[in-house]
Amino acid sequence: MEKLDNLIVIIGPTAVGKSQLGIDIAKRHNGEIISGDSMQVYKNLDIGTAKVTVNEMDGIPHHMLDILEPDEDFSAAKFKSYAAPIIKDINSRNKLPIIVGGTGLYIQSLIDDYNFIDIEGSEKFREEKQLFVEQYGSELLYKELVQIDSNAAAKIHSNDVKRIIRALEVYHLTNKKISELSKKGESPYNLIYIGLEMNRKDLYERINLRVDSMVDKGLIEEVKYLSNLHLPKDSTAMQAIGYKELFPFIRNEMSLDECIEILKRNTRRFAKRQLTWFKRDPRICWYDVGNNNWSTLLQKIDNLIAGKFN
Repeated sequence: MEKLDNLIVIIGPTAVGKSQLGIDIAKRHNGEIISGDSMQVYKNLDIGTAKVTVNEMDGIPHHMLDILEPDEDFSAAKFKSYAAPIIKDINSRNKLPIIVGGTGLYIQSLIDDYNFIDIEGSEKFREEKQLFVEQYGSELLYKELVQIDSNAAAKIHSNDVKRIIRALEVYHLTNKKISELSKKGESPYNLIYIGLEMNRKDLYERINLRVDSMVDKGLIEEVKYLSNLHLPKDSTAMQAIGYKELFPFIRNEMSLDECIEILKRNTRRFAKRQLTWFKRDPRICWYDVGNNNWSTLLQKIDNLIAGKFN
C-alpha cells in the first residue's frame, strides 16, 4: 500500500488566529505554509485579504500567495490542481505541509480528492443569466438552482451569483447536476485537521478591530486599485469581502463610515458561514482560542502531531 503524504490543515473563521498558529507550528515541526484562502492568490490585494507580511512569516516559506493577477479567475478545481503538487514536493523534502485558510470548498476539494470534470461554458447562457440578475436580483436565480440541484445550492451562498450561474450552466449544457459531477474520492493524505474557534462576542470584536486596522493601513487605496481595473462584476476578485463593500464609497454613493459598517457586518456573517460549513466535518479537532493560552494550545497540537505522524 502506497504511503500517504502527511498534511496538516488549519481552518476556522476569519480573524481567529489561523495564520499565527500555522507559522508557530511550522517553526516547531519543520513545516511550510500553503494558503487555503481563495483571495490571497491575487497580487496587490494584500490588506483586504489579511495576507501575511514578510515579517510575519518569520522565515517560514509560504506558497499560493500572489500567484495570479486580479483579472484571472480562481476556483476550487484550480486550487486543488495548484496545491496538490506543492504538498507532494514538501513531503518529498521531509518537511511538513500546513494548509492555512478558511475557504471551505477549496480545502474540501483537495483533502477529499474531488473529481472535477471540465465542461466548456456558454457565454450566451451566462450573459442571459447575468441580465436576469440585474433585472430581478440573485434570490430568484438561487431559487431556480434549489429546484434543480438542492445539494449544490446548499453549498453556495444566495448572493454568489457567479457560482449559481455556473451550476445552472452545467445543468443546461449536460442535463446533469454539478453536485454529481464533483464527486468525492478517498482522501490521499495522512491528515491532521485542526479547527480554531472562540466565543462569538470576542470573535466579532476581533473582526471589527481588524477592519478598522485594515482601513488605517491603506485598504481604501487597494479598493481604488481594484476598481480602476474595471473588471467584470462577476470576476472572482470583485467578489472579495473587504473590497466590494467599499466600492460605493469610491463611487461617492455612500459615506466611508456607512461602508465600513457594512464591511464589518458582512465579515461577521462570513465568519458565521465559515463555522457552519466546517462544523459539519467530524474529522476536525476543535480548539477554543479563548479557553487556552497560546503555549498550552501549541503543546496540545504538538501532542496531536506526535501521535499521528510518529
